[in-house]
Amino acid sequence: MLSRSSWIWSCVGLLGFLSLWFWTSQQVGSLVLPSPLAIGQTLIRLGIEGQAFPALGITTVRILIAFSISMMVGTIAGLLAGTFQPLHRALSPLITMMLAVPPVAWVVLTLLWFGMGSRTVGITIAVALVPIPFLATVEGVQSIDPTLKEMATVFRLTPLQYLREIVFPHLFTYLFPATLTAFATAWKVAVMAELLGAREGLGSQLAISRSNLDTAGSLAWILLGIMVFLGLEYGVLRPLRRRLEPWRAVTGVDR
Repeated sequence: MLSRSSWIWSCVGLLGFLSLWFWTSQQVGSLVLPSPLAIGQTLIRLGIEGQAFPALGITTVRILIAFSISMMVGTIAGLLAGTFQPLHRALSPLITMMLAVPPVAWVVLTLLWFGMGSRTVGITIAVALVPIPFLATVEGVQSIDPTLKEMATVFRLTPLQYLREIVFPHLFTYLFPATLTAFATAWKVAVMAELLGAREGLGSQLAISRSNLDTAGSLAWILLGIMVFLGLEYGVLRPLRRRLEPWRAVTGVDR
């Protein structure tokens, strides 16, 4: 949890940013940068007109499904590759290739293969995310203390017991930062994929605002996406991390 002084400084930083934003909007005009008040009015309008929640709901569902699949695939592949060195050598070039391809290129390819829609968005997210848990899991498995492996042999732990008692607790330290990174990446990729290859969702609404030269609407949709992302991260992922790693709260690491 954040301390009182941390909250105070966070509020100071936020107020400073809003003040700078308001001053800049007065200098450059509302077409380039609408004021925070104009963005707030647009947010209220989107909520009253019923546009916000359906679009955000569609994007969130797409992200959660693709995110879950990619985390599962990447983690399982990373476990196998971290355990069996030949498999690691075989998969490493493929993972490197996946990292080298920009997400926008995957959007173009999936549009050619599947057309516009949720499938294009989901596949783009999944392909962009799989390397993140894979690399974190491989690093975690390969960094396990050899004495723990010897202890597991001495006590004749079954493979399932070895995974539950030794591997998984050790992997949490590597997987949670990777999870947060992958989740943030999923939002960025999803919005980009929807902007280019979907007729529904947050990204498609951004495309409409862009075509109408509606800067206030574009910033309002971006802000809505940030709010949902922060709500999921601080309302779900970080509390889950504190529950699975209670030592962080005791030592003050998770601040």
